[in-house]
Amino acid sequence: MQPRNMSMSGVVDLAAVKSAQEAKAKAEQARAEAARQGGGPGAVSPADLVIDVDEAGFERDVLQRSSEVPVVIDFWAEWCEPCKQLSPVLEQLVVEYGGRLLLAKIDVDANQMLMQQFGVQGIPAVFAVVAGQALPLFQGAAGKEQIQQTLDQLVQVAEERFGLTGLTVDPDAGPGAAPQPAAVPAGPYDALLEAAVRALDAGDFGGAVQAYKNVLSDDPGNSEAKLGLAQAELLHRVQGLDPQRARQDAAEKPDDAQAQIAAADLDLVGGHVEDAFGRLIDTVRRTAGDDRDAARLRLLELFEVVGADDPRVSAARRALARALF
Repeated sequence: MQPRNMSMSGVVDLAAVKSAQEAKAKAEQARAEAARQGGGPGAVSPADLVIDVDEAGFERDVLQRSSEVPVVIDFWAEWCEPCKQLSPVLEQLVVEYGGRLLLAKIDVDANQMLMQQFGVQGIPAVFAVVAGQALPLFQGAAGKEQIQQTLDQLVQVAEERFGLTGLTVDPDAGPGAAPQPAAVPAGPYDALLEAAVRALDAGDFGGAVQAYKNVLSDDPGNSEAKLGLAQAELLHRVQGLDPQRARQDAAEKPDDAQAQIAAADLDLVGGHVEDAFGRLIDTVRRTAGDDRDAARLRLLELFEVVGADDPRVSAARRALARALF
């Protein structure tokens, strides 16, 4: 069976954005608390990066740990021959990532409830949990290179969207050493970024927009602020929309650029990324002048929300180029 890869980015809704910001804030608070208590940067051994997990320990070993490090879950069984090929590859790769990932192995025969909760329909099946959020990675056996590409994407998203930097690994540490988040130096804009997080938590999307703009005024290339601004602006726009009315307007006025732009915002917030992109590309194709430019600019803004590394963005950029030229 070929692996069924799933994208790690691009679905944006209020809960997802808030969870990402909260996870990042909690990780930063944990590091600050450890520093206040005088705790040194503890380390785990390579052997501690691969653990067996059951239903009783799932919350502690997976959900709680996922606020420190992305947890990859390997659903397997003793009778499953493809599992015996895949599991050693996963174990080797996770150790090679040096603390940026943790591997949790779950025997489906002994943990039927977890299998059902994740909707596993066949094994091997590989998921990830990042800041308490489950993400499907692939199902079936896969080659090392394919797996590594998926894990690279997972690590990138965990760092950029959730602020998870992983664990410190000491090859000389004994198994069972107490894990500590890897130390990350405080940046010059932490206070402003924290203000944006607080504004998002309070539903003050306008305040979050301003906080991110404050960072970008001094540091235009700050990637965290650029992503946060794009998301906060989107959430601020849809906050004032009547979804039913906006969708009705878009259906009744296919050539109305503003109606299509509003509907595209709702599409993206609802997780319908390709629908949002397709709607705006069609609008660019059908309109001219200021309307066409407005649709094009909104599409570029939504690209920022989803992320340049998402394949749907690459495809939409090509489609936009064909619509323009």
